[in-house]
Amino acid sequence: MICPHCALIYSPVQPDGILSIYAYYCRVSFILDEKIGAVLRLTLNRPEKKNALTQDMYQRLADKINEAAGDFSIRAVVINSNGDSFTAGNDINDFANDPQMDEGSPVFNFLFAIHNFPKPLIAAVKGRAVGIGTTMLMHCDLVTANPDTQFSMPFVSLGLVAEGGSSYNFPRLVGHAKASEILLTGRTFSATEALEMGLINQVAKDELSAAMTFANEIAEQPPTAVINTKALLKSGSHEALNQVMKAEGILFKIAAQSDEAQIAFMNFLAKKSKVK
Repeated sequence: MICPHCALIYSPVQPDGILSIYAYYCRVSFILDEKIGAVLRLTLNRPEKKNALTQDMYQRLADKINEAAGDFSIRAVVINSNGDSFTAGNDINDFANDPQMDEGSPVFNFLFAIHNFPKPLIAAVKGRAVGIGTTMLMHCDLVTANPDTQFSMPFVSLGLVAEGGSSYNFPRLVGHAKASEILLTGRTFSATEALEMGLINQVAKDELSAAMTFANEIAEQPPTAVINTKALLKSGSHEALNQVMKAEGILFKIAAQSDEAQIAFMNFLAKKSKVK
């Protein structure tokens, strides 16, 4: 049988313990979706893990965004989070056990879903926005952030390379010098600095309310004009970014399998355990 809530396949004759696992995943979805008027809100809902993204979460996000692209009743999408962080980036355990980084993988499906999404994509960010939590914002049309938000892209620090098109998007946004400083050092930066860079549109104590205000305002505009204007804004870089993301994916996969990355990950986990 297929569960109507989470699409997991199960047998009605399985032991109670197995069924309870399925019941948990039915009850607690890590990606929540809610249509509010003409706005689709997607919520990262794994607060106990700082919303670290698993491959299942990437795929569900990709599916929901692609569905919204073809739904005329949806005029804008807002991505936000539950808990005290936007996302801590990739779930290290999930990717260590099954590292899928090729085209057609859940990660790539998500990246190309947000890259190709024809309607306004808005993010409401708070707490930690690590790795993909920052790079995905460069595909958004508008971003609001809580004053306490901390952004970071620590790829080099982990023996990896930039992903999500950030090696192309970030220097175009902030200039080569600033992009080099942040990507090569992996340092964290604040919401105020993100606003100064042009990475975000607004710093707000209620970042979700601010994002929904943007979304509702845009939803009232003529939809075809909005879609065509977004297409024109992205027309100069769209195909180039496609190629960059593919190249980043190849280099990221090579880097992730290197001794350098393995050592960096071990050091990261050791530091993390000491903090606990």
